[in-house]
Amino acid sequence: MRKKELALEVIERLKKEYPDAGCTLDYDQAWKLLVSVRLAAQCTDARVNVVVEKLYEKFPDVAALAAAPVEEIEKIVRPCGLGNSKARDISACMKILQEEYGGKVPEDFDALLKLPGVGRKSANLIMGDVFGKPAIVTDTHCIRLCNRIGLVDGIKEPKKVEMALWKIIPPEEGSDFCHRLVYHGRDVCTARTHPFCDRCCLNDICKKAGVK
Repeated sequence: MRKKELALEVIERLKKEYPDAGCTLDYDQAWKLLVSVRLAAQCTDARVNVVVEKLYEKFPDVAALAAAPVEEIEKIVRPCGLGNSKARDISACMKILQEEYGGKVPEDFDALLKLPGVGRKSANLIMGDVFGKPAIVTDTHCIRLCNRIGLVDGIKEPKKVEMALWKIIPPEEGSDFCHRLVYHGRDVCTARTHPFCDRCCLNDICKKAGVK
């Protein structure tokens, strides 16, 4: 099976398995997703969702967070790890949103990449989830599963995986596909244990499952 055919089959099977898959970070405004994505580096989404509640109680909008002392932000976000660098990035990012974009998140991939603490993974998540644009979010689940399944061959660098997937994943499917990979990676194709191939909906088409 060619990679493009394999990709379409994987997409359809994961749709049936996880019909309602979406972003597991809680947010109701674009800037909040931007904050959560930065905090989620080397931290679980569940913990981020708890921490940001306290952050938004104290600093309820972009202007308030932009004006907040970095030390105050750090005190609140410390449980997410890397508190100092995350607080500095969040502060700098909110200042730019306030000063250059009227408190709004720019609807442009390259503009997002210029924001402090925003890389390709975060920019793609914003483009896909907030603006409904084509996006491929190459997080650790995406990279691990795409290599195991055989959609990419031994590629571990996020940008290279992203570029390879753009060639075989229909643009309108990319964002939801990556969310479903997260669900599947947490529940079935796990990282810290052997993957549960016996209960995987991709068992018969997966490259790893086929290797005995």
